[in-house]
Amino acid sequence: MTTRLAARATATFEPVGRSVASARAFVRDTLQGWGSTEITDDAVVLTSELVTNAVVHAGTSVRVSCLRTDAAVRVEVSDRYPERELPLDESEHAPSSPEREGGRGLMLCAALASRWGVEYTSTAKQVWFQLDVDEPLAGTRTAGPVLPVDDLPLAAESKVRVAVVQIDRGGSVSGWNDDAREMFGYDPEKVLGKPLGELAAWPHTPGTGTGLADALRHSRWEGSYGIRGSDGRVIPVYASHLRLRDSAGDPTTVCLLVRDRERAVLQTPNRPAAQDPAAPAQGEGGRAGADPFDAFIGSPAPDDLDGLLQRTVERARDILDGDAAYLLLATDDETELEVRASTGLPSARQRFARVPVETGTGRYGSARMPAVHEDLTADPMAVPLLAATGMRSAVTVPLKVEGRLTGSLGVAAESPGRYTNEEALRLQFAADRIALAVESARLGELERLRRGSLSFLVEASDLLAGTLDRDQTLALMAQMTVPTLAGWCAVYTLAEGADPELSYVLHEDEDRIDDLRALLARIAPPEPVLSPGARQWSAPADTAHAAALRTSFRSLSLGTAAETVPSLATAAAVGGETVVLPLVARNRVIGLLVLGKAADEHFRQEILELAEDMSRRAALALDNARLYSERTAISQSLQRSLLPPGLPTVDGVEVDVIYRAAGEGNEVGGDFYDLFPIRDGAYGFAIGDVCGTGPEAAAVTGLARHALRLLAREGFGGPAVLERLNSAILDEGSRSRFLTLLYGELWPQPDGSAVLKVVCAGHPLPLRLRPDGTVTPAAEPQPLLGVIEDLELYEERITLDPGDVLLCVTDGVTERREGTRMLGDEGLTDVLATCTGLTAGAVAARIMRAVERFAAEPASDDMAILAMRVPAQRNG
Repeated sequence: MTTRLAARATATFEPVGRSVASARAFVRDTLQGWGSTEITDDAVVLTSELVTNAVVHAGTSVRVSCLRTDAAVRVEVSDRYPERELPLDESEHAPSSPEREGGRGLMLCAALASRWGVEYTSTAKQVWFQLDVDEPLAGTRTAGPVLPVDDLPLAAESKVRVAVVQIDRGGSVSGWNDDAREMFGYDPEKVLGKPLGELAAWPHTPGTGTGLADALRHSRWEGSYGIRGSDGRVIPVYASHLRLRDSAGDPTTVCLLVRDRERAVLQTPNRPAAQDPAAPAQGEGGRAGADPFDAFIGSPAPDDLDGLLQRTVERARDILDGDAAYLLLATDDETELEVRASTGLPSARQRFARVPVETGTGRYGSARMPAVHEDLTADPMAVPLLAATGMRSAVTVPLKVEGRLTGSLGVAAESPGRYTNEEALRLQFAADRIALAVESARLGELERLRRGSLSFLVEASDLLAGTLDRDQTLALMAQMTVPTLAGWCAVYTLAEGADPELSYVLHEDEDRIDDLRALLARIAPPEPVLSPGARQWSAPADTAHAAALRTSFRSLSLGTAAETVPSLATAAAVGGETVVLPLVARNRVIGLLVLGKAADEHFRQEILELAEDMSRRAALALDNARLYSERTAISQSLQRSLLPPGLPTVDGVEVDVIYRAAGEGNEVGGDFYDLFPIRDGAYGFAIGDVCGTGPEAAAVTGLARHALRLLAREGFGGPAVLERLNSAILDEGSRSRFLTLLYGELWPQPDGSAVLKVVCAGHPLPLRLRPDGTVTPAAEPQPLLGVIEDLELYEERITLDPGDVLLCVTDGVTERREGTRMLGDEGLTDVLATCTGLTAGAVAARIMRAVERFAAEPASDDMAILAMRVPAQRNG
């Protein structure tokens, strides 16, 4: 039997990297069109290797020819570099080993092809391979030339039967012809009135609920499923469904069914694309009927997801002569589809608008199968994305990878009835070709988002944990979300029993912050709801658009169009999707985080989930800042209550005090001082240090200060006052703390001197500075308070002459450290010796300055300095 050429296709490709992908697509499309699907993968692999070799090593244009005969397919790859030798192993004159780069294509030819070879001419070098094909099965659709009758394959049966089944609006069988009875074994009276779903074995996609009834709601649909015959066996069928209206105007569906192996009887063939007049003729570097969807392959790069999707919708719209096109991708949890690219639709329908996947009212019911919608006015929610867009007809196809829905591609037109099953099949073919590349890019994008989300949350947690200041926490919350997550942000805080209060506003355009704050101030705040998750809030966008319309109308009436600019710009800046996230901490709503987009923009689901995670961390940080602020305020208030509200004026004696509390202000210190009148002309003074800090120390401090005043004013002398205070401290039991205390009484004298009686109970000794710079201790040490019961204390009398200074400090001054060095009593004495001639306030200030400069680190203990000076007498 002689070999006869049945078909030929040729294409020429430029010497660039993307030509390899285009060549693969050319061979795949050609062989699939010829029905040679069983050898398509091998042919594509071999073509890829040979074209790559030619592009890399020859650097000339490459011509690929596909030739089909009765029993084989031959693919020829020719370049314009006849002098180039094949990369062969020099010793074996055979293809090189797998470890070497050269000759790999020839190794594959030897392994996969039934025949292969190399031919040289004066102008070109050609590598070819041949793959044998089996005889096609009955019903196989081909794109080859018309064959003689004798060459047509035999049908499995002498008669091809077409079952005609009519379905009413409820999905029940209302018509059943003779071929249906012969194919499935049911008499009409057995099936009329029964739902077709009871007879159908519908191939469900795992994890979905899409059924035959959903398919029958489409205007047109073709596909394979099974019908259970009367003997219980499932008969695979190929069916074409057309939705019509009966004489009463009710919807009805006519189903044409054939055995699945005879699907060519019903299957809509691919319509050949129009030949570009400017393109080369077949055999001259082009190929007739080239699929325009070739543009999808290799351009843009697969990792450029947005570019790939946008190019896809533009080509889909052009090829099907549509007015609009769109592409949706599954969200991370694959429960919704979101718009990732569109053309010809209002901008509000573009980026990241979402629709649920599962079927039902208002849901995207046609997502899982190809569908043709002849008139969307009959069922506006068949494609919710096209509602109110002016589109009347649409064709939609799924993007699936390994049976899993990953997206949907649709083309729409403004006139009804524009599309048929033929366009649906062409669009599905294109979708199948790009589905894997899109899914790979989508998964890569999700992985980058996950990694970015983790980095974002780690950084956010570090920043929020680094402050306990409420205002700084609010600022961080806003600055972390803008512009990373949203175009603008507002934070409302919520005090117990009060309405939400607008606390912080931020916009990515700093010039819009004041306008945004003014806009939100006019709107009632969102309702605080404990339920987690983001909820939409339309008030900002609605108010901004309404204000822009009013301003525009007023400006046009007055002829001052320039006044419309701020309002219109504000409407554009906040006119997109706005969501509210509750700030929940310790099972209580403490605020609201509002995130917004610019006009006609939507949030991605992944971004909302990330914002929800961030809001939980921010809520806890904000509540911690609130608790810290409350604790600090309480501590500071308690600290103030333990110190005198002011110092009385003592005639003839200068008195000044400096007090520094250590720490961050959230703990009550144990140091205290006091100066108070006892009786006419006499004053009591004290400076003390309670062991430790916190509430227990504060209790002893309060007890000591108030007991000193009370006992002194009752007429008790210094030793008696301290002995009774010691007993009161010991009566506190386990709550008691030991206390060092310097207590004294002061009597200014008419001659300008001052008499002091002091008791130093375990406290750093007071120092006396004379006008000549001499510094001496002014008292003897005695036991501290709060340790033993039977204290026997005594007082010492001191006379301060004019010019003398008495300095009293707590141990935070003398124990100031820098590494192993400590200021100590000697260091304090040296500093005091330099203070001759200074007032009491100047002395206290110089001592404090010297203490602070002694070490670079902040003080770790409270410090109190009490300075008393008798002014020097003036001559004359």
